[in-house]
Amino acid sequence: MNQITFASSNVSKFKEVDAFLGKYNIKVNLFRVELREIQSDSLEEIATEKAVAAYGIIKEKLIVEDTGLFIHALNDFPGSYSSFVLRTIGNIGILELLSSKTDRSATFKTVIAFNNGASTRIFTGTVSGVISPVIAKDGWGYDPIFIPLGHDGKVYIKTYGEMSIERKNVISHRSQALRKFIEWYTELI
Repeated sequence: MNQITFASSNVSKFKEVDAFLGKYNIKVNLFRVELREIQSDSLEEIATEKAVAAYGIIKEKLIVEDTGLFIHALNDFPGSYSSFVLRTIGNIGILELLSSKTDRSATFKTVIAFNNGASTRIFTGTVSGVISPVIAKDGWGYDPIFIPLGHDGKVYIKTYGEMSIERKNVISHRSQALRKFIEWYTELI
């Protein structure tokens, strides 16, 4: 079985990555580390810097991840600042910012960055959806307020937070990025 390290301080992200890559017989080891995030409007730039920094610490092939929620009525806020915004105003603050808006459309984007010490590769995934008017009781991060659109363009009735990891891993922005990564990675190995 092949192995790769996932460098992150977010155990919930690790569980999703581990469940997804486990289906491809890749063992994922969590290296718990708080990586400094550069201030940038680009998730790709942030993920690349995190991958390089993480490799500098552990010196083995790894992946890192950076995700942003882009709410269209808020000029794509919080975007690349999603982690900071979640820590400061949370989902309640997001719903307050949207209280007078009729457009609740949003895009969730994930960037997976692979680094092996010689180079960094980037893989992205995006899902369109809407922001729920209420916070679901389950889930982590923005999952309790994000309702994805289906492949047919119709809105699901559940937020990511109300879905099982297995269901979320079929349709999520993170799974899209991981799918692109695994297609490339399996050819590499």
